[in-house]
Amino acid sequence: MFIAVYRWTVKKGREEAFVGAWHRGTVSITKIYQSYGSRMHRAGNGDFIGYAQWPDRAAWEAAERAGFRHDDKEAARIFYDAIESSDTILLMDVVDDLLELRRP
Repeated sequence: MFIAVYRWTVKKGREEAFVGAWHRGTVSITKIYQSYGSRMHRAGNGDFIGYAQWPDRAAWEAAERAGFRHDDKEAARIFYDAIESSDTILLMDVVDDLLELRRP
């Protein structure tokens, strides 16, 4: 398994729109590129941190080459319009996995 970690600084007042668009886009990306989904976090400084899981580095690289394009054009527009800055902060291979999916 392969992990990509992203950081976004979002324009003030656009946070809710950003999260909604991220959610919609991630659902679409998961279907199109066969990723394992993602989690969104909020850092203490207000930045958003996304943690995406992929079957392997090759799958992530193929999606990246395609620009992570997906079929929800409105979500993509809202997402990019809300971003002040963004970067990929980590690319990692999983060496052991003890996470358990538990939903409340």
